[in-house]
Amino acid sequence: MAKNILVAVFSASGVTRKVGQEIARVAGADFYEIVPKELYTAADLDYMNKKSRSSVEMNDASARPEIAANTLDMAAYDTVIVGFPIWWGIAPRIIETFLESYDFSGKKIIPFCTSGGSGVGRSDTALHKNVTGDVQWAKGTQINRPNEAEIRRWLDKVL
Repeated sequence: MAKNILVAVFSASGVTRKVGQEIARVAGADFYEIVPKELYTAADLDYMNKKSRSSVEMNDASARPEIAANTLDMAAYDTVIVGFPIWWGIAPRIIETFLESYDFSGKKIIPFCTSGGSGVGRSDTALHKNVTGDVQWAKGTQINRPNEAEIRRWLDKVL
């Protein structure tokens, strides 16, 4: 496995957090949860309501929800595994906030998603626009449960 790995995840319901924690354990990586400054409520996550917070954010390409703390020393990592649930077919806007908050030059970024309905789709390549500099991107994948064998197989391919 690679050295100096960070697993950074945003999880609204806890599913992505559990998968990310298992990825970090298997990879011997540090774990960081991307926590919004204003936590999402069940009403905020109601995708059927066009006025819910998540609906409004996802319909505004310039929305950048604030992160509670940006205290990472990104220079300490060579590889960053970024995890997120799929919202409206793509990564939540807070992932864009995270990617725009740090310098990823010279790093490898490996996206993964969790989803109840759709796969990675265009979510991983859509994130490329949020990162400048010399970055190596791995193809994103969907991992819906903290299955050690599945995660090991995936890490063997991407690290």
